[in-house]
Amino acid sequence: MAIDEEKSPSDGKILGLFKLPFRHTGNTHSTSSSSSSHHHSQLHQSHNSSLVEGSNSQNTASSSVSSVARSLLPTRRRLRLDPANKLYFPYEPGKQVQSAIRIKNTSKSHVAFKFQTTEPKSCYMRPPAAILAPGESIIATVFKFVEPPENNEKPLDQKSRVKFKIMSLKVKGAVDYAPELFDEQKDQVAVEQILRVVFLDVDRPTPALEKLKRQLAEAEAALEARKKPPEDTGPKIIGEGLVIDEWKERRERYLARQQVEGVDSV
Repeated sequence: MAIDEEKSPSDGKILGLFKLPFRHTGNTHSTSSSSSSHHHSQLHQSHNSSLVEGSNSQNTASSSVSSVARSLLPTRRRLRLDPANKLYFPYEPGKQVQSAIRIKNTSKSHVAFKFQTTEPKSCYMRPPAAILAPGESIIATVFKFVEPPENNEKPLDQKSRVKFKIMSLKVKGAVDYAPELFDEQKDQVAVEQILRVVFLDVDRPTPALEKLKRQLAEAEAALEARKKPPEDTGPKIIGEGLVIDEWKERRERYLARQQVEGVDSV
């Protein structure tokens, strides 16, 4: 019996030892499961945030690429120039010579343009700036003083460093030109062309020299036409808005003459 009584506690202890690990194992499993779920949630959130960041990075990169691509695209021209990128001058040292360039508005809106030069003291333009309606063209004249050659250089061997720049700006309607237009809308101003100076030998006829002469003659004719007062083809307005045309004026003179002749006959 004593032996039986001694075995009982040990049996209980043994059963307790067997039971404890299983209870502990169950807690560990639940804890590890919750920790695994938490870890999985963190990984999911991290993955989502990575996707968002990647999407934002991709959008930023694409917008940067788009802006770079836009900057590389050529600026759409509003004006057509003839000659396209040069100003031809007859080479006459010690004299003021002229060049000409036709400027045409090829856009669907009014466009203001202006000249700029690297040597404003020896060059000037006529007109220096203007506003052109859609499809309108003008021949601008450029005046330049030609310096005599140095070191016995041949006339056409010297290189001119003078450059001209034509800038354009789209304006709303037929407004009057003002220099402030280009200052107020600097972000809308476009550089149409940088013009390089080319000298022509006046003693050797070339197509460029002949074309220059024709353009200068056309520009001078247009200038003279602008100087003339507009012809008055409409009716004359006198007094307080009384309109008298030629037919009515002749009729009144005829009636007055008839009255005088009738009085004389009486």
